[in-house]
Amino acid sequence: MEGSLFYWILWLFWVYITFFMEKKNRYRTKLAAGILVVIILSNVHFIVTSFEFYAGGLFLLLLSYIILSKKKLGALLYAFVCSMILTISYVTFNLFVIYDPIWVFFEKEWMMGICFSCLAIFLQTTLKDRLLIVVSGTMQGEVLYAYYLSKFEFSYPIGTIAYLDVSALTIMLLVSWSFFENAGAIFQNHFHFFEKGKQKSS
Repeated sequence: MEGSLFYWILWLFWVYITFFMEKKNRYRTKLAAGILVVIILSNVHFIVTSFEFYAGGLFLLLLSYIILSKKKLGALLYAFVCSMILTISYVTFNLFVIYDPIWVFFEKEWMMGICFSCLAIFLQTTLKDRLLIVVSGTMQGEVLYAYYLSKFEFSYPIGTIAYLDVSALTIMLLVSWSFFENAGAIFQNHFHFFEKGKQKSS
């Protein structure tokens, strides 16, 4: 069912941020509010010229642009290149689904989520930057894909709940990967601590 991944994942994030995240965290209120806004806007749509836009996806794109604009020029240019790589990958994946759907051997959403997560992990080192290029790159891909299909007189709504499913799944995979990265670092620090303790005692 379209939207199930999106709603479940975002509500889980909202519950964690609201009830379990440290209250001193300066991003806590902004993250919780942003999640609620995306959920509220997910079914709001409007038409500009011949293109149908969904407000949830556009809100995410605008938010990513605002955050990216605060970066220094060098970091901004690199983020732009990474974002464009995600954009081209998004369009290419969707075109492959149209022209050769047989290679989609399991759920399309999971294939896209895994592919884009891997790309973001290879291209960026921090969770924040990975999320930014994924959101901006995939939404730009939505716009470019809709524009391409319009050349053949096919209409494609931009930023639908199906897109939000993929985005939410990709975000969840990136957050999970970041958790395991940090967990590994913590374990390594403790391991070295115990090793030093053993050396001193010997």
